[in-house]
Amino acid sequence: MRVSRKLWTAATVCVAVVAGVTGCSQGDDKPADPFAGLTADAIAEKSVEATKKATSFRMNGTGKTDGKDMNVAFALSDKGVCTGTMSGAGAGKAEIRRVDGATYMKGDDAFWRASSGAEGDEADAMTALLKGRWMKMPSEGDDNDLGAFCDLKTVVKDMDKDDKQRKGLTRGADADVDGAPAVTLTKKGTKGGTTTFYVAKDAAKPYILRVVETGGDEPGTVTLGDYDKPVTVTAPPADQVVDMAQLAGAS
Repeated sequence: MRVSRKLWTAATVCVAVVAGVTGCSQGDDKPADPFAGLTADAIAEKSVEATKKATSFRMNGTGKTDGKDMNVAFALSDKGVCTGTMSGAGAGKAEIRRVDGATYMKGDDAFWRASSGAEGDEADAMTALLKGRWMKMPSEGDDNDLGAFCDLKTVVKDMDKDDKQRKGLTRGADADVDGAPAVTLTKKGTKGGTTTFYVAKDAAKPYILRVVETGGDEPGTVTLGDYDKPVTVTAPPADQVVDMAQLAGAS
């Protein structure tokens, strides 16, 4: 079972925030620009270092992966915990928790059938076994992407993998994201798509607020928030858990 991380790659590669310099007021009521004197690329470079220091954040996203609609909502912490949901067109819905070094997943029948790749009697048996229960997977050594997908440290580390994506950005007009002033950084891709980053216009807390992909193969929107707020996750009750490692050993 594999979980696509493409939507999160789009959200975290080249996050554009900066704890930059503050411009000088000219004696009017217009707030000073915290990004004054910085090129768009310089803002992007500083943003990666700033975001890597976040202790937690929430990520909500909608978009397409491999041509199919996908929705995700996660809260992640650098303490190694995560909680959230994911759903897709024709792929059902699943809840995910990561705590105490293990990842737990609880899906509906459609999710287990779509993600397992099983068919016929095998699919029926699997959905019956997991119906209303949580599958437990070791977070270390997974043969799927879920452990890393639900790990803040891995997500922010991935920002450094595609540093070329932080080149050739253009700063656009300021915008508003859920009531917060933001600057925009835009880049056109090689396949006709455009990525726009909305950055909190705040020198003290220069966090990414939203990433929008238009055109291209995987359009979508990811909104980030609740930075540095505690993320509390509890493991599911033991009598509601099916241990995948034990099942594999038994088979």
